[in-house]
Amino acid sequence: MHIPPRVLTVAGSDSGGGAGIQADLKTMLALGTHGMSVLTAVTAQNSLGVQGAWELPAEAVRAQFRSVVDDIGVQAVKTGMLSSAVLVETVAELLADLRVPVVIDPVGVSKHGDALLAASALDAVRTKLLPTATVATPNLDEVAQLTGVRVEEEADMRRAAAAILDFGPRWALIKGGHLTAGHGDGEQAVDLLTDGTEEHWLRAPRHDNRHTHGTGCTLAGAIAAQLAKGDTVPQAAKAAKDYVTGAIAAGFRLGGGIGPVDHGWRLRGEH
Repeated sequence: MHIPPRVLTVAGSDSGGGAGIQADLKTMLALGTHGMSVLTAVTAQNSLGVQGAWELPAEAVRAQFRSVVDDIGVQAVKTGMLSSAVLVETVAELLADLRVPVVIDPVGVSKHGDALLAASALDAVRTKLLPTATVATPNLDEVAQLTGVRVEEEADMRRAAAAILDFGPRWALIKGGHLTAGHGDGEQAVDLLTDGTEEHWLRAPRHDNRHTHGTGCTLAGAIAAQLAKGDTVPQAAKAAKDYVTGAIAAGFRLGGGIGPVDHGWRLRGEH
């Protein structure tokens, strides 16, 4: 009997299905793993933005986590939306006892610019959550929020990575997708993966498609899935970058705003 690698996502729900828990589970399935979830918040969300968000109690988050980990077990964990200091500290405490790879996506704002992390939680992210990370995957806005480092061009990504690594993750993946043409290579989406010694520049074609909702969740979820399958961090990041690039290329319109990336593009044989 084949039992797929088990991956746990600790994140919020996106009712529109493009990001959050929904994106994570779709990604994990597409990459041949069994996804499980700890829900941290419920959002009312669609292609236009986030209309409301309701955080779950810490005891509910803790109970979900223990229920899955103690019975089923996990081979990798990925975190997403942890909206308050209480939730950040609760999840950090739970992760500290695990001996499996952990991918921390320090979600700060949604694709539409809606705040998903209270300012009061930033210090807990820095001091409690990031030290548990095998890989931290901030985008450029999250780097600025956490470290004060503003990335204007590709060369600044090294400074950004060093600032994130100072908080304790083993690896930092600085996502440069928000760099505009004229800063670095405008024709490519460039990410930097480093542990402070090794450097891996991950480059992929920049697709002209505005329907990119869920990109960050999908990348972090894909890294976690690959780590659960036994990849090294550089192998996992490269495979995840390839997967999310295809998902962005196949992103589609839903509603009147920004549609989601297509998590199932490989399942249809699209390359």
